[in-house]
Amino acid sequence: MDNIIKIGNSKFWTDSGILYCQFRNNSTNYKFGTESVALFIHAIDKLCKGKPMPFLIDTRDSQGTFTRESANLLANSPTLVKLRMSEAYVFNTIGIKLVVASYKRIYEPSTPFSVFNNLESAKAYCVETINNFYGSN
Repeated sequence: MDNIIKIGNSKFWTDSGILYCQFRNNSTNYKFGTESVALFIHAIDKLCKGKPMPFLIDTRDSQGTFTRESANLLANSPTLVKLRMSEAYVFNTIGIKLVVASYKRIYEPSTPFSVFNNLESAKAYCVETINNFYGSN
């Protein structure tokens, strides 16, 4: 694993060309605001070093959501648009699956994505994305 950046209950790192985002918030009423999202974008930019990567977003055992403004910022950030190859979401609750589906439908429908209930399948999807993007060896 390369550098790890922790922001509150969230953690970001890269490994084997994949950007990992892990969210572990336990408050159902929590909403990520634009200040948090700006910190996330800065961390992702620093970790990716200008190289597009698939994002593996681990939301298992996490609760809460994003404000409308923060979801819009996350979806339309020029920095993330350049770096985001695909998104693999790992979840273990129907609530998070619904949040992801709504976010993708309303705010950011253009980036390829898939949802998974286990980390191994999400990693395989990310590796496939890398191979398709750069050509498999």
